[in-house]
Amino acid sequence: MTHDTEKLSELLHIAPFHRWLDLKIIEQNKDYLKLEMPWRDEMVSNPMIGAAHGGILASLIDLTGLYTIIAAGGLAKATADLRVDYHRPATKGPFHAIGQVIKLGKTISTADTRILDADDRLGASGRGTYLSA
Repeated sequence: MTHDTEKLSELLHIAPFHRWLDLKIIEQNKDYLKLEMPWRDEMVSNPMIGAAHGGILASLIDLTGLYTIIAAGGLAKATADLRVDYHRPATKGPFHAIGQVIKLGKTISTADTRILDADDRLGASGRGTYLSA
């Protein structure tokens, strides 16, 4: 069963960290999810260039992948594996995270995520594998 946008948004805001990130669903369908995360000064780890901390981007990749699986009707209870590639410093938001289902399985599911900055430039990408049991 896939989740509608309202139900998915409720799930997305269950955890305090997710609420702090202020994630919003921009678009979704059965195997695609696009989230928006606004820029916050608290995300900066390199004030010399004003770049967001890589951990924030990794969290965004992880959460987008997990909720992409849930939006597709899969179960995702925990992250089993996460790979992140950083392509350029993320200095301009809001960020758009675009998740796509790679494999929807009974015990393990996989999703890819790309993070684009305010100029639609690729800042980071990654793949998450999620356990359903």
